[in-house]
Formats: sequence, structure tokens, C-alpha cells
Amino acid sequence: MPAVHAAAPAQQTVQVPGFYHFSLGDAQVTALYDGYVDLKPELLKGVSAEDLQSLLAKMFLDSSKGVQTAVNAFLVNTGDNLVLVDTGAASCFGPTLGVIQANLKSAGYRAEQVDSVLLTHLHADHACGLLDAAGKPAFPNATVYVPHAEAAHWLDPDVAAKAPKEARGFFEMAQAAVEPYRADSRLVMFKPGDTLVGGITAVPLIGHTPGHTGYLVESGGKSLLLWGDVIHSHAVQFARPEVAIEFDVDSAKAIESRKKVLADAAQDKLLIGGAHLPFPGLGHVRQNGEGYAWVPVEYGPLRTDR
Repeated sequence: MPAVHAAAPAQQTVQVPGFYHFSLGDAQVTALYDGYVDLKPELLKGVSAEDLQSLLAKMFLDSSKGVQTAVNAFLVNTGDNLVLVDTGAASCFGPTLGVIQANLKSAGYRAEQVDSVLLTHLHADHACGLLDAAGKPAFPNATVYVPHAEAAHWLDPDVAAKAPKEARGFFEMAQAAVEPYRADSRLVMFKPGDTLVGGITAVPLIGHTPGHTGYLVESGGKSLLLWGDVIHSHAVQFARPEVAIEFDVDSAKAIESRKKVLADAAQDKLLIGGAHLPFPGLGHVRQNGEGYAWVPVEYGPLRTDR
């Protein structure tokens, strides 16, 4: 009997919506995918070209066209508050980014339900999503929380005026993103260690930017550290924490912060959410020789019994 072949057209190259729910104690956390950027390997500093290529090859990464780096945000539903940590790039970084709003909706939420936005820092891929395509607040009912040192750097016209010409665009995008919220008295500055909305604690991780901050979410005896831009290249910087990236405002402090938080996360077996780790950007850090390794979460059903 001849074999039967069922012809079927290839599907369009559109993935499923980029969201991932999980339970953290009594809270629900949702990782939201904003898209990706291709980073040039030479943006990584403090590693030889040979070592860099070796580390990338171990993760089966072809750097000839740049290394794909995810951009993630995280939504925390405490039951009393709906808190978004970072907002994605919107239209600031090109067509491969800017789908936080679509994925938020696919995840079952509406932008107007978000009552608080916590920014790890004011780089465009974290803050531009504060605005919609018309330049209006994308989260019309939200208060925006920014680390005080971050605001003092990016939102100060005098600092911006003294910045190198090639960096001034970053200042302009940061200022534009927060302006409607500031004008409406919905921009709040805070200090390291402050307890914020929903009992979330601000954890200083300075260096990448002057006020770069992580957020420790604790619920029902469970903890999650949302650490922003501690790692940009999972293939390189876990194994070699001393490797910096071109975008660091203070590379030495960024390296110091990275080494400390990696050591703490490995020792305490802390669950991590990373803005630039492969989606959903959730997992643990383990010691691996003189460096570390990333252990991503396994995909699974949404459970409330652990």
C-alpha cells in the first residue's frame, strides 16, 4: 500500500505570545517578553577575542551576525497591587522589540490595571515602554518608581549637557519616557534598601548605571530577585563575571556588583529574574569552577502548591 503524505503549508514565522506565569508564595509573577537585540561580541570588555569566541561556541552561539539578547520585563500580582518591573523598549530600539503591551494583554492583563512601575534603571530598553505610540502614558493609572541616583543622573539637564555627544540620546529618551508621569505627580524617587509598593525591596546593584537597582520580591516564604542588567551575555558573564559591557557607566562598580550578587545567589539558592537572560529569564545560579553557571527554570504548569 503506497504511503500517504498529507501536504501542509508551512506556518507563518510568528511565535506564541511571550509570557510565562508562575507562583511565588501567595503572589503570581509573569515574565513578559519584549523581543531581542543582536549585540556585537566586541561590546564585551575584559576578555580576549579567543576566549570570547570559545565561550560563545560552548553555548552553540554563532556571533557572526551578533549575539541574540532577550529583553524581559516582570509583572508581580501581589493580590493588592499589580507591579510591573521595567517596561521594554517600545519603539526606541527598532522592530525586534516593543511587544510588552501585546504580551501583557495575552497574559490576561490590561495596561490600566498596572498600578506601579518599578524601573531597574533608565536605559531605553527598560523605560521607553512607559509611553505608547502617541507619546502618552502607556500605563495610565500607574505610579513610576525610579532610584534616586538614577534620576539624579539621567533626568538632570546639567548632567545631560555635559555628557558626550554620542550619549545624549540616552538622556533624551529617559527624560521623555518619564515626563508625563512627572507632570502628573506620579514619579517617585527612592533610596537603596527602601521597601516599596507590595513589600518589594530595592536592592542596590550600581555600576551598569549610577542607580541600577534590583528588586527583591518576597511572598509566602519564597523569594525572587529581579536583577535588571547584571548579566547581558549569559554565555560569557556567568563564567567570567569580570567581563564588562560597553554600556556600563562604571565598569569597575558593575563588575563588583555582579561578583557579589552571583556569589550571594549561588550560596542562597535564590531564584533570579534577569532582563537579558533567555526568556523567560528565570532560574538559579550555581558555582562552576572559578565562575558560575545559569540553571534556567523548567517549563511547567502554573502550580499553587509550592
